[in-house]
Amino acid sequence: MTAISVSRLSKRFGTTQALSGIDLSIGSGEMVCLIGASGSGKSTLIRHIAGLEFGDGGDSRVSIFNVPTQAGGRRLPGARTMRRDVSILFQQFNLVSRLSVLTNVLVGKLGRIPRWRGTFGVFSASEKSEARSALARVGIEKVWRQRASTLSGGQQQRAAIARTLVQKSRILIADEPIASLDPASARRVMDILSDINRTDGITVLVSLHQVEYARRYFPRTIAMRDGQIVFDGPSSALTNAFLSELYGAASEEFVLPEAPAAHPDHRPEPAVTKRLGAFEAA
Repeated sequence: MTAISVSRLSKRFGTTQALSGIDLSIGSGEMVCLIGASGSGKSTLIRHIAGLEFGDGGDSRVSIFNVPTQAGGRRLPGARTMRRDVSILFQQFNLVSRLSVLTNVLVGKLGRIPRWRGTFGVFSASEKSEARSALARVGIEKVWRQRASTLSGGQQQRAAIARTLVQKSRILIADEPIASLDPASARRVMDILSDINRTDGITVLVSLHQVEYARRYFPRTIAMRDGQIVFDGPSSALTNAFLSELYGAASEEFVLPEAPAAHPDHRPEPAVTKRLGAFEAA
């Protein structure tokens, strides 16, 4: 089944063409990386897939598990139904600092419980137990009583991941989830996302600046430039020379070290590589 489908999606902000005719399909259970220099359109595309932005009209369409959520720049009835199946991680963590870690994780239940319970923060014992199990899975069960504000950046991002686990979504989208983390915390977060994809079969789409993580953790990478997809294929193709070909001097933004050894659970790479636009003839 196709988890995410984007067709002919364009978006303009003033004089800036943020997206230009995007076509994209991600299968259920895939783990896909989205890369690109600042201003390439990664975050804008993610916000459209998540239903936080809408295209400029025309014959554009976004579907989640074959249910159209927007078309022609308008929200469709299916968007509300599918929202609970899509969880989002941001660089800023989006935790309520004054609330306990456990309560922040339980927020993931709001789309699946009666509204009055969410309003008054009434959660069952089984729901609390589920939230603690999610915290144990990401390695921070012992901090469940603490305020979110007391956690380190890496711990806060792991709490945000635990929140997505209790949401029980089928798609996890992360927009630069490790950009503000130290290398050790970044690796821990990426290990967790990889385990969620592998163990739970959740479709994972992550935008990153750090190409070395794309090479290590993702079988497939989509590269964007100037609001267009310029590469869609196996992450192993993302050599420094190839990235320089795609991005020129802007490739320095990716901080390109030599690619590390493949992750032991690295999945087989897709057989087909797309190089689009002007790069097809390269």
